[in-house]
Amino acid sequence: MSVLNFLTPGAIPQEEFDAIEIEVYDAAPGVLMLVGQGGNIGISYGDDSVFMVDTQFGQLTEKILAAIKTRTAKPVQLVLNTHWHGDHVGGNSNFSKRGALIVAHERAHARLSVDQFLGAFGQKVPAAPKEAIPVITFTENISFNWNGDVIEVFHAPEAHTDGDAIVHFHTANVILMGDTYFNGMYPFIDVDTGGSIDGMIAVANAVLARCDEDTKVIPGHGPLSNRSELLAYREMMVAVRDAVTKLVGVGKSREEIIAEKPTAALDAAWDGGVLDPDTYVGHIYDSVTAAGAVLR
Repeated sequence: MSVLNFLTPGAIPQEEFDAIEIEVYDAAPGVLMLVGQGGNIGISYGDDSVFMVDTQFGQLTEKILAAIKTRTAKPVQLVLNTHWHGDHVGGNSNFSKRGALIVAHERAHARLSVDQFLGAFGQKVPAAPKEAIPVITFTENISFNWNGDVIEVFHAPEAHTDGDAIVHFHTANVILMGDTYFNGMYPFIDVDTGGSIDGMIAVANAVLARCDEDTKVIPGHGPLSNRSELLAYREMMVAVRDAVTKLVGVGKSREEIIAEKPTAALDAAWDGGVLDPDTYVGHIYDSVTAAGAVLR
């Protein structure tokens, strides 16, 4: 599936949703990772109720609820969106209609509230319906004492977008990174809505500083992960950023830099996800040449 289909679920045929099965992974006692179509979902369950991170697509809500019920009969009471993209917020309306409160960073709220334009794909994304828009927002961080855990949510500025949220389940020793982490693949950086390669690297550094060897890391896309895999991902991003920045510094154009294949030595390990190497390099170029970017 293309990145554009992830962001605009109306382009996905219903039969594709019909074929999806929600996979359930136990990241830690009381914390799940759900994998279906679109961004991975995080679940905290216990004595209180279900704290849910991201909602995938509305067409999958009943399957997601059935997956949750394999572990708990408690209702979903809180939904935290890691950012505004459709494959992470597409089920918001369904959960809010069932009584869940939706939480997000103030920039994600702002983006969901009005039409957006993804210049990388020439695609307009309409504003979300009222019931899908978060009702609780934060600027830097917010914490929830829920299900016997301390769930800390903090902003990752100018990373995948300008409104990314990272979720740290302290007691469970699990960190959910949303689309600031594409495990085992080149990431999509939404430069049009405030994302940057420097921000992606910065949030990887911030999460690595919180991890120990037992920490489980839930990526936005890809399998359940850990500190060593996140470190490799961070090193890949630094290598590509530095290579592209060097070529920009000697006057190479976007097309010339893509033709240079600066990811060639990395493609065997990182190609094969939703973004091909040339597109990734183009996004890195757009990021390092954006107004205010620092050339290294």
